[in-house]
Amino acid sequence: MGPVGLAAIALLLAGCATTPSAGSAEALLGGGPSPSPEATVEPPAGSWNGVTPPEGYRAVLVVAGDDPATTTIAAAVEGWAVDHEVEIDRLDADDDTQVLARLEEADGLDADLVIGAGAGVVDEFSYATAQRLDQQFLVVGAQLGEPTRNVTAVVWPGATFRGTGITDDEQDAAAVTPEAAGDAVDAGVASVLAGLTGIVLALP
Repeated sequence: MGPVGLAAIALLLAGCATTPSAGSAEALLGGGPSPSPEATVEPPAGSWNGVTPPEGYRAVLVVAGDDPATTTIAAAVEGWAVDHEVEIDRLDADDDTQVLARLEEADGLDADLVIGAGAGVVDEFSYATAQRLDQQFLVVGAQLGEPTRNVTAVVWPGATFRGTGITDDEQDAAAVTPEAAGDAVDAGVASVLAGLTGIVLALP
């Protein structure tokens, strides 16, 4: 079985656990190899259900822009934080320069996970996340062209932007529904908690 199949099994098993923790990938994979860097994984629908961050988990949400797609994704992240009693700081940015400034601000917030909402964060995240390898990042509704091991992304049809000059794909506001965004947040967090990072999760 290839790395994509093993990763799918891992996420399916992760959905059965209530409090997975970082470093549990070996158990979730049954001793098999982890996905290769930058692999694209198609997890079974709902395999992320029931995954809950450990007590005291902290997150930072970086939001770039106020377009409908980004707003929907940001709301899904904030809803996830409320549902799971996760302490979250929201940092808003109007342009790439401010995205970088917000990432620098996030450096001092001692977050377990920094989450980027939508396409607006991609260009600066592509550069800045590689300089912060000790910090885990999750990009929802977009992906980085060449993610490092600390960046996990979740995409689905209509939300696959990879960066300026790399792809012409733009977010389709009609495809970024609250349900799709909510599933993406849950799946991405489940992957990070399972230690399956540096990959792209492709949802239906």
